[in-house]
Amino acid sequence: MRITSGTYRGRILVAPEGDQTHPMGDREKLALFNRIAPSLPGSRVLDLYCGSGALGLESLSRGALDAVFVDNSKKATSATLKNAESLGLSPKIINSKVQNLDFQEKFDIIFTDPPYDNFHPEELANIYHWLTDDGIFVLSHPDNPPELPNLALGSMKSYAKANISIYKHKH
Repeated sequence: MRITSGTYRGRILVAPEGDQTHPMGDREKLALFNRIAPSLPGSRVLDLYCGSGALGLESLSRGALDAVFVDNSKKATSATLKNAESLGLSPKIINSKVQNLDFQEKFDIIFTDPPYDNFHPEELANIYHWLTDDGIFVLSHPDNPPELPNLALGSMKSYAKANISIYKHKH
């Protein structure tokens, strides 16, 4: 697992110990980031179910202003911290369940890559509150894209065992 482009291109990332995470492959990550590239410079990013922090760190490598990382696994937040420190970064990393979060700030891009074997779309019900009006919400999921309150599905691409959907606010 590595950063595919930008300032930290080629830098190797460590995955959390164990098999609870499913890191996004380089090919899928590169395709996703090529799709959202215009939204990255100067953006504020939220990386939920962050695992290794790869999506948020890739965003920072490609020009995002800052990133907040969240995972309820201490192994995941430890791996994220290790990866961030190896890049000379010190972002905000939160050890919490997503449904327990209450952000007052807004984010331009929200990445959500929950565990597929325990995927509960209802945990994502309040995410639209944290998204800027023109922000994008990226969801990696195992099956059909779920309906999310106040968000409209813009596009979906399938890669091997993963589906990546991009949502925006309903207007």
